Amino acid sequence: MLRLENIEVSYGDIPALHQLSIEVGAGEMVALIGANGAGKTTTLNTISAILTPTSGAVWFEDRRIDRAEPEAVVEMGILHVPEGRRVFSGLTVEENLLVGATRWRRRGMSATLDLERIYDLFPRLKERRKQRAWSLSGGEQQMLALGRALMARPKVLLLDEPSLGLAPIVTQEVFRTIQHLNHEGLTVLLVEQDAYAALQIARRAYVLEMGRVALEGDCAALRKDPKVQDAYLGG
Repeated sequence: MLRLENIEVSYGDIPALHQLSIEVGAGEMVALIGANGAGKTTTLNTISAILTPTSGAVWFEDRRIDRAEPEAVVEMGILHVPEGRRVFSGLTVEENLLVGATRWRRRGMSATLDLERIYDLFPRLKERRKQRAWSLSGGEQQMLALGRALMARPKVLLLDEPSLGLAPIVTQEVFRTIQHLNHEGLTVLLVEQDAYAALQIARRAYVLEMGRVALEGDCAALRKDPKVQDAYLGG
């Protein structure tokens, strides 16, 4: 469904990704793990067309997208929830959610059922639907960022560090929701600093080191790999 082939990306003269090749099948949840600076966020930004590779190709549903505009990538059904939530702080919860449904509303389609689904997934957002986003806790803002992306009816969800800055109990709730969405058939590419959690909920994973794929495979096998245990799972 989503495939990166031999991707090279640089920030000016500084290389960031080197011959990176990964693949995410329809309905899969695949994790990208690695140390800070390994290229995880750069990979998501390349898929989203925020960054343009200097060589290689990005394919989505057999269509090459690495020269597309970011808006076109969203229209295709690839939604990116970036690190740090980035909700619209001055808008209410419900206004933030409706921003996610803009492309459907432009076509005269109702977002009512989508809102109901988000409120079923995140009851706290329903309780706070008239509050300004700035007044929410970090966990609630993460739920709002996820909900806003889901309002766009994605085919693929790109998640960048969804647990960042969250209390453990909130992290568990967010991950349970991500698993639920995946079990419903949503394709997920998950970037997560908490390698243990990522390898618990994803089916396959790629380990990135210095912009390259160092290891890849089934998550159950990677959890037992001595290199992964020593570097990312605390031995």
